Amino acid sequence: MKATIERATLLKGLSHVQSVVERRNTIPILSNVLLEATAEGALRLMATDLDLQINEQVAAAVDQPGAITVSAHTLFDIARKLPEGAQVSLSAAEGRMTIVAGRARFSLSTLPRDDFPVIAEGELPTRFELPAETLKQIVDKTRFAISTEETRYYLNGIFLHSSEDGGGPVLKAAATDGHRLARVTVPLPEGAAGMPDVIVPRKCVAELRKLLDEVDGSVGVSLSASKIRFDLGQAILTSKLIDGTFPDYSRVIPTGNDKILKIDPSSFMEGVDRVSTIAAEKTKAVKMALDRDKITLSVTSPENGTAAEEVPGEYAAQGFEIGFNSRYLMDILGQIDGDMVEVHLADAAAPTLIRENDKAAALYVLMPMRV
Repeated sequence: MKATIERATLLKGLSHVQSVVERRNTIPILSNVLLEATAEGALRLMATDLDLQINEQVAAAVDQPGAITVSAHTLFDIARKLPEGAQVSLSAAEGRMTIVAGRARFSLSTLPRDDFPVIAEGELPTRFELPAETLKQIVDKTRFAISTEETRYYLNGIFLHSSEDGGGPVLKAAATDGHRLARVTVPLPEGAAGMPDVIVPRKCVAELRKLLDEVDGSVGVSLSASKIRFDLGQAILTSKLIDGTFPDYSRVIPTGNDKILKIDPSSFMEGVDRVSTIAAEKTKAVKMALDRDKITLSVTSPENGTAAEEVPGEYAAQGFEIGFNSRYLMDILGQIDGDMVEVHLADAAAPTLIRENDKAAALYVLMPMRV
């Protein structure tokens, strides 16, 4: 194969695909990116870790069509260090690939393209489109709550499912780690009716989010019970889904929390952040004492001392004290876009519901802590 490509174009394509490649691999070819120069004047890049696969197509001047695989991270590092505006010539023959740009010349060892594994998608019967902005909102407002605990592997992703709401059919996305829950509800896109319930893995979610920043229009989503594919224009991301059953999270969403605090999320978050400076690293616990229109945040740490701050808010119910993990609370408050958030409380031991208002697409549930 032989092709010439602009450095910026090559770098952008490689930056997307190389992040799918794991740094440590027992199978050497999984460290490689598949480069395929086509007669139509394009260079196709592909990388996989056997669970997630990315294909990207970039423009190139192709002198000789062909395909080869070469170390993804090495090629990415070379492209990164080449001078801006350079034309990069790629040619491969007899187990080596030569890269020439200006006065720089590299020769890398390659592996044949026939050994490169491809995820078999199979049939993907459910197909629909989602605006890139909607997909960004779904990811941003839920992914912080994805569990990192490998033993409960079925919580290591975002759960997508269709459902009936008072206003008609909706698509719901939820993530939880057992301490907090995030859920986003959007209108059900055309073609998504009857879709299987699926859990999209954390790594796929992270790669998808990076790619979404470069998409203006809509994203095509195709899925079956075991695979999902996102069509993002230049890039196609295909992933295996988590094979497990997501718990019935609706049972933990409180409906009868009648003590309501209305507060500015940014001043609330800043107050929590300040007092938690001295909180123990392990628990990060902060205590919230509620009184009529007066909220006092405090932390008592045996090794560091004490901290307290009053934050203004609207609260008319009976006063009481409740404790939260400050990190979890700040994660949720950081997702609130408006200048008012509703905190629905019951007592010091019951789950707390947090949302912008009853029309908001996102809602959050946070379990309290003993402090």
